[in-house]
Amino acid sequence: MFNLQLTTINNSVNFLRITTIPFNFVRFIIMAIRVQDLTKLYGTQLALNNINFELNKGEIVGFLGPNGAGKSTTFKIATGYLSASAGAVWVNGISVSEKPLAIKRQIGYLPEHNPLYLDMYVHEYLRFCGKLHGLQSKALTTRVAEMVERCGLQAEQNKLIESLSKGYRQRVGLAQALLHNPDVLILDEPTSGLDPNQLVEIRKLIKQESENKTVIFSTHILQEVEALCDRVIIINKGEIMADDRLSNLLLNTSKQLRIEIEGKILEGLLENLKQVLTTEIELKLNHKNTILVIEERNDTKTKVLQWIGANALNLIQMQTESAGLEKIFQQLTQRVTS
Repeated sequence: MFNLQLTTINNSVNFLRITTIPFNFVRFIIMAIRVQDLTKLYGTQLALNNINFELNKGEIVGFLGPNGAGKSTTFKIATGYLSASAGAVWVNGISVSEKPLAIKRQIGYLPEHNPLYLDMYVHEYLRFCGKLHGLQSKALTTRVAEMVERCGLQAEQNKLIESLSKGYRQRVGLAQALLHNPDVLILDEPTSGLDPNQLVEIRKLIKQESENKTVIFSTHILQEVEALCDRVIIINKGEIMADDRLSNLLLNTSKQLRIEIEGKILEGLLENLKQVLTTEIELKLNHKNTILVIEERNDTKTKVLQWIGANALNLIQMQTESAGLEKIFQQLTQRVTS
């Protein structure tokens, strides 16, 4: 990488000075989040085992894993609320361990268990949070009003937080995370407790924020990741199992064969097909037909067609499709435990 600097001598002579900037330095300063060799022990229990990942500015990343995988621990360390046993985290080039208060100005954080002052009114709570971030007077009033509108809290802003449903409490938590207009959003299950309509609204809000912020969020709703994220990190038992673009994960995973057969088929025929294919078969039923989902191998289609012909069944359709994120998640997170 090069730095170009135009220099003037005696107000008349210009020349271009070219200096070299080490590539690693450039790479470091453009990372919104950098996690390096991060390890966390709770007594003798290893919660995080030397994990590494980086988030570029403007990325929206899904951070997935089963319960107890280490997602919340990673987020707590990255936001300065928990110390690491080893390793380090930087946010916008600032060391979390060395300057925990400074990084809190850079981050909007919604924890898994949304900590709210239940005896405060929504509007009052947001003003309180704004003051903690240094917002004052007109700027504070304007920003609170903006967050109330964007998070759909207009009808709830004069209610006690204690009286709100879980879904609206999540909205309040998201509003406080966005209040100081941070560069980085770290959201631990932000759609937890939302009904389908609220979920769509919050998804839209997160997508809008990702246009000028870096967003990493955890969720057990895999459809959210498919709808919002270009990149996925999957963690299990404190170790990174996958870190790639969603499209690459879907491309490289196993394929499955979806077969629709007219009518209902007998259980004995299914058992026969399992023996022929030596694999598990997922059975789905619609109103009148049978749908089979099978992991596709080199000879799967041939064997299935032979089985259909031998049993005089009527094939409606057969198509190959990606196994999907849910299947990828299961394969990667069951690999260690099985």
